[in-house]
Amino acid sequence: MLSYQIESSFDLEEMLILYKKSGINRPIDNKNRMATMLASANLLVTARRNGQLVGLARCMTDKAWVVYICDLLVDKNLQHQGIGKELLRQVQKVTGAEVQQLLHSAESAMGYYPKVGYQLCHNAFVVKREY
Repeated sequence: MLSYQIESSFDLEEMLILYKKSGINRPIDNKNRMATMLASANLLVTARRNGQLVGLARCMTDKAWVVYICDLLVDKNLQHQGIGKELLRQVQKVTGAEVQQLLHSAESAMGYYPKVGYQLCHNAFVVKREY
């Protein structure tokens, strides 16, 4: 059984396992950096199957105008089952329809987001990190 919830705390090791299982490119070997990333998010929406963490939307939001979805990840063994789409729906449910959702997609996921209702945005700018 899948359940979706907002979580105000997290188990770093559990999160690192999911990041690894998802295949998303994040500095999972740098535990301090990952802990800071997770602790600094002000909205963590999780998907759990029988209590086990299988999906995550890590977000930052002002709760009135915009929510930035920093990470959307699902265990590779459970992808293509609607978990990511439902995580995005839960983000909108929590923040409200008047709050714009933004994200920066990995190249490999560019085809996914239009399928779940996102439009390509051509008016963004970036200063890349030094990783």
